[in-house]
Amino acid sequence: MKTNTQNNKGFTLIELIMVTIILGILAAVAIPRYTATVEKAEEAAENAVISSIMAGLESYATEQLMATGRRFWPADPFSALETMPTGHTAQGTVADADGEWTWIVNPGDPKLGNIYHMRGDNSVWQWEYKSSDEHNASTDIGDDTGTLSGRTSTSNVNTSAQ
Repeated sequence: MKTNTQNNKGFTLIELIMVTIILGILAAVAIPRYTATVEKAEEAAENAVISSIMAGLESYATEQLMATGRRFWPADPFSALETMPTGHTAQGTVADADGEWTWIVNPGDPKLGNIYHMRGDNSVWQWEYKSSDEHNASTDIGDDTGTLSGRTSTSNVNTSAQ
């Protein structure tokens, strides 16, 4: 009878290769899911800020109605907020830092401009804001509020003109 006097306590090369392959498969599945989750979280955070801006604009319009008899929005949408969102800067350029929120007024029309936000992946998103009257004067008497568009990517927009 043959006995093994050496007590080998280690992994074979095949076992190590198999573990490496399994870890590679897990990483291939987990990384895209993580990226999608981060993107959804950033969209949700943006939606929260935009909802806060909309609520601030409506509050501002109601205050103006009580003070002047006419509802209207301010030229700068961030001025309607009591608390600025984290990352807000008043630099007047397209957002260029992670988490930054900026407002740029259109030089040709002071009642028109864009809100910009840069995400963690360095993509920049925008919302068009118009503070002027967008209502039918004959049916919406006393209402001079504007519009806030949905989110669009700046990859489709020329931001150098602003």
